[in-house]
Amino acid sequence: MFGCFFPSPRAFGISAVAWAFAALLFWYFVAADWGDPSGLSGLFGIGERTVWLYLYSFLAYAAFALFWMRFRPHPWSRWSVAGSALIVFVTWFQVQLDVMINEWFRTFYDIIQKALAEPGAVTAEDYYGQLATFLAIAMVFITTAVLNHFFTSHFVFRWRTAMNDRYVRLWGQVRHIEGASQRVQEDAMRFAGIMESLGVRFIDAVMTLIAFLPILWALSTHIKEIPVFGEVGQALVWVALFWSVFGTGILALAGYRLPGLEFRNQRVEAAFRKELVMGEDREDRAEPPTLGELFANVRRNYFRLYLNYLYFNIVRYGYLQAGVMLPYVALGPTIVSAGFTLGVMQQIVRAFGRVENSFQFLVNSWTTIVELMSIYKRLAAFERAIAGDDLAAIEFETGARTALG
Repeated sequence: MFGCFFPSPRAFGISAVAWAFAALLFWYFVAADWGDPSGLSGLFGIGERTVWLYLYSFLAYAAFALFWMRFRPHPWSRWSVAGSALIVFVTWFQVQLDVMINEWFRTFYDIIQKALAEPGAVTAEDYYGQLATFLAIAMVFITTAVLNHFFTSHFVFRWRTAMNDRYVRLWGQVRHIEGASQRVQEDAMRFAGIMESLGVRFIDAVMTLIAFLPILWALSTHIKEIPVFGEVGQALVWVALFWSVFGTGILALAGYRLPGLEFRNQRVEAAFRKELVMGEDREDRAEPPTLGELFANVRRNYFRLYLNYLYFNIVRYGYLQAGVMLPYVALGPTIVSAGFTLGVMQQIVRAFGRVENSFQFLVNSWTTIVELMSIYKRLAAFERAIAGDDLAAIEFETGARTALG
């Protein structure tokens, strides 16, 4: 699943995390004070530190990709190594644009507050100039997002191609394994797509947290008191952290049975589909009693899924809706005491939402993670069948649990 596309997958993943932390620490403690060695800031009219940050990040990702492509050659390294580095870099760049938009919100809403408080205090040029600034940032963001989506679509298909090529080479060996066609066609496609999507969202969550946590930490100085707990240092950061941990815990508890049920669901669907396919060529297959029994298994498992998703979604949507009001509840005493301007409040609420969403990666991705775990279980069973191992532990353990549950 990974080795056919990535060089030394485990070492690649560990080194990527280690390199990211090393590059981050080097930036904050050493490179950030170098100004702009490239001189590009004068060309683009942007601050030296900002231009140097973009250039430094690009060089860090490029160095990592070149190292792996040079010392661990792989047929798919241009996509798996260089492509991954490019996707991560673009994701980081989009987070930086989001930070710029967050700063814009403060300025814009302060102008609105000033304009509404006193007629003529803000000119039309100032007002529309702020809108033009947002439009410029938004256009860069949209262009980057569209191009990144186009590239990641190709990235996913290359990963699927690598998996497909491997399984096709082994088709004579795997064709007799039950559900082999589904593993090669459907599961390979879904696995590559979900892994890429989930991976990008996880990287985005981490980078957003790195970018917005210091901002929220600094903005928390405006908050002198929160309901129930009173005065708490850096209150908004702790509120976001504890609320996210609480949500992750209750959703994990509510949805712990879903991966097993999804796994079993694919098995009963595969058995039903296989019988129908066999019935196209043989008159002694796909008879009504057999199809009725197989479809009864499908129906039984779906009804279990519906029931489990019922109380899971009750918990999930209830938690997410409560979270919408959380920052306003936390800011209540400061708002009542007029402790900040409208622009600062908007900046705080937006930064709080970004930090909270980053902490809530598991909450927001739980259903996708469930689907990925189900696909991974099926492909793991398929890989073990290719290796000639006994499948009993994988094939029946989860099914037995769900049947008893």
